[in-house]
Amino acid sequence: MRFWDSSAVVPLVVGQSWSTEAERWIGEDAEAVTWTLTPVEVASALQRLVRDGVLPERSAIDAESLAGELLGHTHVVSDAERVKPLACRLQRVHALRAGDALQLAAALAWADGAPSGLILHTFDRRLALAAEREGFRVIPTP
Repeated sequence: MRFWDSSAVVPLVVGQSWSTEAERWIGEDAEAVTWTLTPVEVASALQRLVRDGVLPERSAIDAESLAGELLGHTHVVSDAERVKPLACRLQRVHALRAGDALQLAAALAWADGAPSGLILHTFDRRLALAAEREGFRVIPTP
């Protein structure tokens, strides 16, 4: 079982440079863990691609639907009261935006504070660095 940040989910539902890598990861272990607000972050990322002219609106709608199906089969960390103080601590120690701090805090909650050896998938460099410093194994990307 592995924790998936939204940046690792998006390439599973829309073709990107990281799609092959994300597909390999899900092939290695399809049992995924996500944060309860990951669908919101995925929708935001897809709409950003639409605004940037990279993805047609229809494709974004299809990708969001596919993401909903995919995320519907994940284990979801939904205990926001447990995640909030962890996210605040993470922002004090790491250079993270709020969303990334919440993702990492959710991963720490899933790991029950003992992330050693557990895998966190992300394509966000700042989040990857913070996750490694917290004890997660982050698979390097090519």
